[in-house]
Amino acid sequence: MNQYLSKIGRRIKEPPISWLMKTAIETPGLISLAAGFTDSLTLPVEETFLITKNIYKKAGKIALQYGSTEGDINLRQLTSDRIKMLDNVENPSYLPERVLITNGSQQFLYMLVEALCEEEDIILVEAPTYFVFLGILQSHNIAARNIKLDPDGINIDSLKATLDCLDKNGELQKVKFFYSVSYFQNPTSYSTAENKKREILKILKYYEKKAGHPIYYVEDTAYRELRFAGQDIPSGLSFTNLNNHVIYTGTYSKPFATGIRVGYAFLPPEIYQVIKRIKGNHDFGTANYLQQIIVEAIKSGIYAKHLKIIAKRYSEKANLMGKEIKNNFDFPVHYITPTGGLYFWVALPDKAKTGFKSRVFQQALKKKVIYVPGEICYADDPYFKKPTNELRISFGYSEETDISAGIKRLGDAIRESIS
Repeated sequence: MNQYLSKIGRRIKEPPISWLMKTAIETPGLISLAAGFTDSLTLPVEETFLITKNIYKKAGKIALQYGSTEGDINLRQLTSDRIKMLDNVENPSYLPERVLITNGSQQFLYMLVEALCEEEDIILVEAPTYFVFLGILQSHNIAARNIKLDPDGINIDSLKATLDCLDKNGELQKVKFFYSVSYFQNPTSYSTAENKKREILKILKYYEKKAGHPIYYVEDTAYRELRFAGQDIPSGLSFTNLNNHVIYTGTYSKPFATGIRVGYAFLPPEIYQVIKRIKGNHDFGTANYLQQIIVEAIKSGIYAKHLKIIAKRYSEKANLMGKEIKNNFDFPVHYITPTGGLYFWVALPDKAKTGFKSRVFQQALKKKVIYVPGEICYADDPYFKKPTNELRISFGYSEETDISAGIKRLGDAIRESIS
């Protein structure tokens, strides 16, 4: 019936998040702890209204016209300056000429796969990882290999063992990059330590000589600016002697407003023009109007002020969710209290299966609360057994009353399922 479709068209599956969002919308009274949405109450409505008024006064016709494929030069410079400031380092990796503005970081990830990967290539991913990225790989028939994740970043022995295995099997040349959500990771909220980043880059540099081509370290930093405790960690761009093959991608959507789909990437020179050409075929440039909003937000100080507001808000909500988990999960459970991002990653007793068809999920659905099953956050990897007792819950979107009620419902569902 569908033979007229392309290979990707026949292969692509509906993302799990689509079903979760549809269920949340169509089920009255349901509390969704699944959606990775940001907080609605702190969205900068009045501030953005003032910004747009100012744009129309100063440069309305420019904002409403097409821009360039690579993005507004002012925004590229501001982005360069901002990440340089966060890393507290200056080297050629931060040049605005290496910055590409995108429609959120999600578009960039798709273009990166288009630029670097053929069918049956291999991408190394954290286990667990951002499950929407796994959907991109699946649709392109690209294999993913799971690398065990520890609270301070991937397990180095796991990375070496996987690369050794691929080398032994004659598959090392298929490895194109290692993908890492390096700050307050989705789904675990773990962050990769500075020393781990250095070690990862050294290891990739060693194995790329055997592969015969670069093996890039892709840092997805979508949650970096959602930190509400602890100290920031330098990115891979900051390592001047190791940064040649670092690809850094970030977004202004999550820290400012998710309805403003503006992301960015810092790219090595050898692939910058290739991905820029792909973007030209996609849309020949991110919406200029949205870019000007971000430019004005940064220049005016509104962006920096907003980061302080959301840090306080997310800190309060994370503390509340942690308190409710402690009070309502009166069974063996493992989790860390995050210091940034939007998520709690919870491991239940082994017998408590959490997948979509599991008793826990179905009981939760009856009690009108949903979460993200942990097993969808692992790649299909024949060398790795997926845990089936984990789940991701988000404090980003829900208000306090829904967090408290949702965790209580979820605790009841789990308790009834495992008793």
